[in-house]
Amino acid sequence: MPNNEELKKKYDAVIIGSGGTGLTAALQARELGLNVVVLEKNGKTGGNTNRASSGMNASESLVQLNEGIIDNNRDFYEETLKGGGLLNDRAMLKYFVRHSAIAISWLMKYGVRLTDLTITGGMSRKRAHRPGSMEPVGFYLTSRLTTQVKKQGVNIFTNARVTKLLQDSKGKVNGVVVDTDDGEKTIKAQAVLLATGGFGASKEIIKKYRPDLVDYKTTNQPGATGDGLKLAKNVGAQLMQMNFIQVHPTANTDNPHVYLIGEGLRGEGAILVNKSGQRFVNELSTRKIVSDAITSLHEDGAYLIFDSGVRGHFAAVEFYDHIGLVRHGDNLADLAKEIGVDPANLETTVADWNKAIESHKDKEFGRTTGMDRAIDRGPYYAIHIHPAIHYTMGGIHINTETQVLDTNGNVIKGLYAAGEVSGGLHGNNRIGGNSIAETVIFGRQAGIQMAKFVRENK
Repeated sequence: MPNNEELKKKYDAVIIGSGGTGLTAALQARELGLNVVVLEKNGKTGGNTNRASSGMNASESLVQLNEGIIDNNRDFYEETLKGGGLLNDRAMLKYFVRHSAIAISWLMKYGVRLTDLTITGGMSRKRAHRPGSMEPVGFYLTSRLTTQVKKQGVNIFTNARVTKLLQDSKGKVNGVVVDTDDGEKTIKAQAVLLATGGFGASKEIIKKYRPDLVDYKTTNQPGATGDGLKLAKNVGAQLMQMNFIQVHPTANTDNPHVYLIGEGLRGEGAILVNKSGQRFVNELSTRKIVSDAITSLHEDGAYLIFDSGVRGHFAAVEFYDHIGLVRHGDNLADLAKEIGVDPANLETTVADWNKAIESHKDKEFGRTTGMDRAIDRGPYYAIHIHPAIHYTMGGIHINTETQVLDTNGNVIKGLYAAGEVSGGLHGNNRIGGNSIAETVIFGRQAGIQMAKFVRENK
């Protein structure tokens, strides 16, 4: 908790969680005149958003037009729907797509400039917006939003865990109970937003809904334990699609700390090979398809292969290399020996891939995206990867106004939820780049709707 600030007994809105959703909502609500506070159970801000590395999807954006990319919302909608197994909440998806480009522009106003583009699995065009420096989008976003939120006079209290939502006699949520370094406190509020993230680090919840995944490692930060789901359930909220848990195909799980290897690396041209040094899947199929293909190898994961040209377009590799995840070879034969795959096969695989790039036709696996550059500039690199639990698509049932619904489908007044804690937007598989987009698009919507609610009830 900030040393120089006291937690007040009353605010217009309390925001629980300081990842991309919570910070965006705080900024938007403050912009609309609300007196807001952000409560974060961890010792620092950012949550899982800090770990996101690919980008923020949007269609029909000014950034795309500046790059000569003509996109349309209909394609973004249809491809996301297909990627989610047609199980997405269509009203939420429609709102999401239509408000994606404006969210990119809104961020620019606060110095968050996502001016470079890459592509992620399941998308037909470059929609993943990222910083011009190509640094990982998550920490770039949260660090700048944290600065802006504080600049607007909003206090963020860390080490502040909300343990209970309070309700009045009619069931309206009107405050929270929070554990702080100074003991338990009660805070009253007109509106409360759950922006607490998912449950990818909760063995307990995963075991309940997906016992088959309980032994998988996770890319999530340790605090992603589904706290918001429990808070919501205790006031009668409905949970939905809780068995929809995404396994990300490319995570390095060789160390106690699991590192997500961003999809943007494949988007910039990396390929996957098996122990024989051969490709085995369209690397930019949806995460579900790619993860299943790696698991089906039964070969202790697979290897991402790329060269200096690809590396130069994905800045996160510098970090991966710094912490020892990247294997090096002056040529492909050296790299093959370094990672224990057949050198002749690896050379043939890369040569065939480079021909596919040249002809714009991947006859073997039908890949059509992430084919802007060949793998032909030494030195060459490899990263060992395994699938790992990455994202929980299910969560609290909300409507397009981020209002929380109870088990009868009625709105629980005063309670809002957005980001990974909510369910429905992604269907049974989230498209890479859509989580950061969700945090900003629905974080803004939550801020707007809370402001509307507070104004109507003053």
